[in-house]
Amino acid sequence: MSSKPNAMVVCPQPEAAETGIEILRMGGNAVDAAIACALAQGVVDPLMCGIAGFGSAAVYLPGQDVHRYLDFHAPAPAAARAGMWEDLVRGETRDGFGFILEGRVNDLGYQSIAVPTALKAYEALHRAHGRLPWKTLFEPAIAWAQDGFFVRPAMHTFFMESAKMGRAATAERLAYSAGGRALYCSPDGTPKEIGAPLANPDYAATLRRIAEAGADIFYEGDIAYAISADMAAHGGLLSRDDLAACRPQWSEPLTGTYRGRRITTNQPPGGGVMLLEMLNILEHFDLGALGHNTPDYIRIVCEAMKRATIDKDRFVGDPAFLDIPLKYLTDKAHASAMAEDIRRGVRASVPRLKEIDGESVNTTHLCVVDGEGGCVSMTHSLGMPSGVITEGLGFFYNGCMGVFDPRPGRVGSIAPGKSRFSAMCPTIVFEDDRPALALGAPGGTQIVMGVLQAILNVFDFGMDVREAVSAPRFSSTGDPIDVSNRIPRSVTRVLEADGYEVIRNPYGHTIGWVHAIGMSGGQLAGAADPGRDGVAYTAFVDR
Repeated sequence: MSSKPNAMVVCPQPEAAETGIEILRMGGNAVDAAIACALAQGVVDPLMCGIAGFGSAAVYLPGQDVHRYLDFHAPAPAAARAGMWEDLVRGETRDGFGFILEGRVNDLGYQSIAVPTALKAYEALHRAHGRLPWKTLFEPAIAWAQDGFFVRPAMHTFFMESAKMGRAATAERLAYSAGGRALYCSPDGTPKEIGAPLANPDYAATLRRIAEAGADIFYEGDIAYAISADMAAHGGLLSRDDLAACRPQWSEPLTGTYRGRRITTNQPPGGGVMLLEMLNILEHFDLGALGHNTPDYIRIVCEAMKRATIDKDRFVGDPAFLDIPLKYLTDKAHASAMAEDIRRGVRASVPRLKEIDGESVNTTHLCVVDGEGGCVSMTHSLGMPSGVITEGLGFFYNGCMGVFDPRPGRVGSIAPGKSRFSAMCPTIVFEDDRPALALGAPGGTQIVMGVLQAILNVFDFGMDVREAVSAPRFSSTGDPIDVSNRIPRSVTRVLEADGYEVIRNPYGHTIGWVHAIGMSGGQLAGAADPGRDGVAYTAFVDR
């Protein structure tokens, strides 16, 4: 019997990756490992994700003839109204990730919380496709919460991130609730340092209750009562009825092609439609001949990015509330016309209410491949976390209300039960009907731009998955071009001379944090983005 690794977990947190691999070794499948990994991520990266978050997951299980998505976006509570914040608008972030309001009511505190869907989604995944007992999947996360872990470098970098043009600083989010101050702050109120031990016994107790009773205790039982009472006492929009009505949605993959390969990604309000539109445009250019990250290459790719962003802002939101012209947005002829404009030098301009700097990084990703060829690619998040922790429960709530457009009558306007657009786009690329690449990323509006470039790096430039994920990235989700600091100034000077505004990010690894597994010739190759603390762990498991 061969001992060649046939299973893999890739994610930004070593503790969570270790959890996923152990579940696979216990006989779990990719779905079991993904759920356990996600639960552990919520413990060891508490500002990035958790049971009160949201997300999107690709599920491919060839042995069961399954290939579908579970979308668990966070809808606005029933108490939300389209114009409730219209008079508070101060501006829109430069990258399009949210609006700045007077008093930051949509960004920090109880009113920023939308309906948490993540835990309900984990349960739906498990009921449909899991193999191990539900309780077993919670055991590693409970142990991390009870026994403790420590502050990692990427966590600390984010802990110390300052306020960005009207948004709350991360330290404010950590210290907003008494529970957050006790868990994550030093006695002087500053965030704990790298290596500082962390344990969260309240969260361990919450997870034990859910492991024993199932997700219903969170949505309709004792935990739901505690949540709704806390919200009511502090003016929150979220109610017990909102929790009871929570329903993740199964959907078919949104499918396209790129240079003869099949690309499957998520439906709106996820970012998959942007990814397919950009790939359709770029298929009209010989990118390899242009050279990787040359001025011409960056210009062409950024013009595709801007055009997809404009279409997203015009057309893409919650399909339950909008008629989204998916056929038009993913049409090869539509892409061909845009490609011709780019070739002729026509520059797109992305409308913004007002340019205010800011990018969300409060998201995480995981990729799992099991010994049977099944794979799960899941992106999940808290958005910009609200900072709220209900006393005794131990977890942060999402802050998803911050991305809704506070102006009525817009694609992204607030409405009860409506989910806002998310750039999340967990994706699988197929060659000859076999998965060749599973990937996704955290990074706000930059998610889809990072995933796009990883795909181009593999299939246009012949990079292996590690090179593809590690290569310097750039983005244009507004009119300026954002570049990582590893792109040479000799390149950006040419773009600036051509009239582009270039904004250099001080980080060398930034603009989405891509995590991927390559599957080619029976070999698995994993890549965790160097901008985070992640790892790719392998194992041999019996089929």
